[in-house]
Parts: sequence; structure tokens; C-alpha cells
Amino acid sequence: MILAFDFGTRRIGVAVGQQVTATATALAPVSARDGVPAWEALDALIAEWQPQHLVVGLPLNMDGSLCEMSFRARKFANRLQARYQLIAYLMDERLTSHEAKGIHLARGGRADFKTHSMDGMAAQLILESWFREPSLRNSQDKLEE
Repeated sequence: MILAFDFGTRRIGVAVGQQVTATATALAPVSARDGVPAWEALDALIAEWQPQHLVVGLPLNMDGSLCEMSFRARKFANRLQARYQLIAYLMDERLTSHEAKGIHLARGGRADFKTHSMDGMAAQLILESWFREPSLRNSQDKLEE
């Protein structure tokens, strides 16, 4: 099992998936306060799913450059890796939230995204992208301890 996260300052999207089938499923988001997650909720997810690895979406500007949220997401990934002693991979997440909203609307969902969080679906898209790119699972993409 692999757990993936779409980092946010108020909510962190979560998805779980299997490398064998390269499929992922969105889970309920974890609340956060100014980017600090509800660690007890993450502890419960780790205990329940017992992942082999973690994947954290890395927000980048459209030109591929880093932004403030890139640094915050990397810090979150570093904390996950240290706390759970699991490899945390970073995955470019450009446009995943936009794509998740489009999928939701295409399925007849409402545009009230504060009520209908797309964070889990964004995490699912991040993980599915990671599954499709085996070259991303090498040592260069792991965080340094």
C-alpha cells in the first residue's frame, strides 16, 4: 500500500493505492491548522493502511519553479518521513486540484468545493500519476533525511 497526500494549509487530501494494480482511492481529508496536520489522524491512517511508502504532491508554478507552498509541502514530507520512518516521495502536482474539480463537475457534482472537498481526489490523481511514472521511484526523488 502507498499513501499519498495533497498538502494544504487547512486540509490535506489523502489517497491510498496499490502498486500492483496502479490504482488509488480518495480518502477523507485530514484537517490542518496553518499547514500543521492533525497528527493523531495521520497516525490512525498509517496504522490502518500500513503503507510501504508515502507520496506527497509538490506544488510548483506552471513554469516548474518552486513557490512558497513547494517549501511547505517539502517540510510536511520531511516530517512524515521522520515520524513514520517511511520513504516519502515528492510528485509534481501541477493542475491536479483543477483536474479533480473538473472530474467532479463532469460527474454532476456541485461547484461548492468548500462543502465538497476535492482534496482526496487530488491526492488520488497525484498517486495515479506517480504509479504511471516508474522512473520517479528512484533515489533522486526520495527526500534526504
